[in-house]
Amino acid sequence: MKTANASIVFILCFAFAPAEGEDGGRDGLTYSRDIAPIFQNHCQDCHRPGEIGKMSLLTYKEVRPWARAIRKAVKTGEMPPWDADPKFGKFKNDVSLSREEINKILTWVDGGAPEGDSKDLPEPRNFVSGWNIGKPDAVFSMQEEYVVPARGTVPYKYFVVPTGFKEDRWVRAAEVRTGARDVVHHVIVFVSEPEDKLKKGLKASPAARARGLFFSNLLCGTAPGEGPDRFPPGSAKLIKAGSDLIFQCHYTPNGKVARDRSRVGFIFAREPVRRVYTRAALNSWFKIPAGEKNHKVLSKHIFRQDSWLVSLMAHMHLRGKSFRFDLYLPGGEKRTLLNIPAWNFNWQINYLLEKPINIPSGSRVECTAYFDNSKGNPDNPDPKSIVRWGDQTWEEMMIGYLNYVPQDEELIQPGVPGRED
Repeated sequence: MKTANASIVFILCFAFAPAEGEDGGRDGLTYSRDIAPIFQNHCQDCHRPGEIGKMSLLTYKEVRPWARAIRKAVKTGEMPPWDADPKFGKFKNDVSLSREEINKILTWVDGGAPEGDSKDLPEPRNFVSGWNIGKPDAVFSMQEEYVVPARGTVPYKYFVVPTGFKEDRWVRAAEVRTGARDVVHHVIVFVSEPEDKLKKGLKASPAARARGLFFSNLLCGTAPGEGPDRFPPGSAKLIKAGSDLIFQCHYTPNGKVARDRSRVGFIFAREPVRRVYTRAALNSWFKIPAGEKNHKVLSKHIFRQDSWLVSLMAHMHLRGKSFRFDLYLPGGEKRTLLNIPAWNFNWQINYLLEKPINIPSGSRVECTAYFDNSKGNPDNPDPKSIVRWGDQTWEEMMIGYLNYVPQDEELIQPGVPGRED
């Protein structure tokens, strides 16, 4: 079931009476020895102070009151959130639980959720407060706060942030942190290079400059469920000397005035790298009929040079139903790279491939999306409307993002920058 907010789902799912404690659990399972490692690997990135999870799951004391609700969320597959069909592709950021891990959690709760011996606990993970990528080498914030009104529709807002870079910087990890999480639906950060400013005119509005960039120089972003951008070893995204960052912010008023000053942090590459590019296989010409429950929309991207594909991300809005990426090789062979059978607008994942995929020149990636514009879709804003492309959530989008590295580009040795804040 889709909801207005993934973290609220978690709270509602967990609002059950806690299990009664016992000294010993079934099959001898304890939190310290058997369950804590699972939570470390699958839950704590989100469920710790300052992150999207509304409760912390770092310690037994924090976990114990939610034991019964954890059981329910794990059994139904609501948590941890992972929407990819396991039959296609392997991904570095797969947080889904194995059947063995699920059974351990169920058995542990049914046995009274005992703590066990603290000596059996794994070493705690070393988190950097406020960041998932670790301590950034550079942080850039919007130059001033934006006041989000309590009500109404807010068009996309664009904010220019000069980098002041005197030389090129190569970014191997990037993370966007919003300043007002409750009202920020997404932030996309584009790079506006010096030549872009000359082409578009220095006085061009941020929105005009961003539209000119389109998706050709997308650096990073955040949306519900989307984690930081981490690029494979030996690859990075380029920010040229003298570039500006353009923040595209989508605000969704929630009845209270809010103030946002989002920021982005970078970790720079120091080893030789090739450049990562982002391309968007999109279709902006669709028309979804009123009441249609299974409307198909296609898009594609053709690779003009041998490349390594490193990640995939789908984007739709509230009527999105499913999304699939299929690779067609020059000889005609078809391979499904990623299938998302139940799209969730509130949990949009950037799927990081476990290993880069070799894409020969002439290959194409086709994206197939289905939309549910019927009254049977509980999230549908208006099943009586014909729906076309648009920025707002009651309109629609169809985008398949592809991050890839051309194989014929030379390795670049970045400089060794100092810290910049």
